[in-house]
Amino acid sequence: MALGCALILSACACAGLDLEPPAHLTLRPGGPPPAQLSQRLEALALNFDGKVGLAVEDVQDGWVAAYDGTMLYPQQSVAKLWVALAVFDAADRGQIGLADPVVVRSADMSVFNQPMQKMLEGDAYATSIDGLLAWSLAQSDNAANDILIRKLPSGAVQRLIDRRRLGPIRAGGLESLLEAKIAGLEWRAEYSFGRAFWDARDQLPPAIRQAKLDAYVADPDDGASPIAVVGGLSRLKRGELLSPASTARFLQIMQMAQTGPMRLKAGIAPGWDIAHKTGTGQDLADESTGYNDVGLLTAPDGRTYAVAVMIAATRKPIPDRQTLMAEVARAVVAQHDGVDETGAQ
Repeated sequence: MALGCALILSACACAGLDLEPPAHLTLRPGGPPPAQLSQRLEALALNFDGKVGLAVEDVQDGWVAAYDGTMLYPQQSVAKLWVALAVFDAADRGQIGLADPVVVRSADMSVFNQPMQKMLEGDAYATSIDGLLAWSLAQSDNAANDILIRKLPSGAVQRLIDRRRLGPIRAGGLESLLEAKIAGLEWRAEYSFGRAFWDARDQLPPAIRQAKLDAYVADPDDGASPIAVVGGLSRLKRGELLSPASTARFLQIMQMAQTGPMRLKAGIAPGWDIAHKTGTGQDLADESTGYNDVGLLTAPDGRTYAVAVMIAATRKPIPDRQTLMAEVARAVVAQHDGVDETGAQ
């Protein structure tokens, strides 16, 4: 089937037609993806109750297997990757120093997950640009991410995405403003503390909240296609986006990630390594949005696969979402090891 799709796409290209590949199978110059992996991704997506996009890229060979891989999905904290990329790029250009000191204050706080807040003593926490990157990538701290964005020129993250031709990826902007917009609120500084944001959101009419959430899922400000995400991760791993030192530090922090231990990480086999970034969006009633995990899975022999599992919206409980992600990782491991679904060689 994969070879047939490749021939069809080649013929259409020669005829000058603009034909979108099937949602379940998108091809790249690296050649057709393994048919077994493509079929497994399709089966996992079709059997999951929700809107899901999947992509796997072989970092070395370049083939990509994907399901609904070209549509824009909410990134949520996956977008922190591109902020970090812009910061490391600025460091490579001498525009910012990773060792530059930063004093974090209460006024710098954001919303939702910001474990750095507990470090504030006397309204001050001394760290560095590198420290903020560790908080942002490894612990998905929203305040750290927002501070990093403010350290860059306005629009710098999106300009870098476009300049590097990473494809359909939207930077998203400050976490505080994005999450307030999704909820139907105007951002206020007091929302950074305690339950203020949740309380204000709960006072909104459910119809308004549903309309705002639906609009976000349909056209996310921080949207990205799964194929673009794995393409960016692959180029990062290959050292095409940053200096060797920045690349190494970026990947080192991603390997330190403490979020999502039951997502992609739960599906890798002994001896495999993972450097990843999770994303978790807002819920309304029993609907969850922007539930993601993307990363680089490296086999014991050194071959690496970029993987993206992005759930735009679902009513499935967290364990089912985590199972989907773990199963995608297991499918990648099985493909690498040359085993079928039964485990036979």
